[in-house]
Amino acid sequence: MRKIAVTEQMVDGSDELREEYRFDYGKAKPNRFAGLPAEPRVVVVLDPDVAEVFETPDAVNEVLRALIKTMPKPRILEGSAPPAGQR
Repeated sequence: MRKIAVTEQMVDGSDELREEYRFDYGKAKPNRFAGLPAEPRVVVVLDPDVAEVFETPDAVNEVLRALIKTMPKPRILEGSAPPAGQR
């Protein structure tokens, strides 16, 4: 076990935080244990009153998928390019 140098703060029993901490983020490394999701994700922040209605992200997705099914399909005019993702 390593010995720890005793500082004045430790002796005083002072437990207060410093006004400012300076971190060197230039030496930071990515977390190798954090996996990347298989699919890209989009994060949406719900207003508090809307968030109260849904208990899980799956519940939100279920309602949004049902809404998408009820939406009219976009009309494609002749001579125009198809919407992105439908080429």
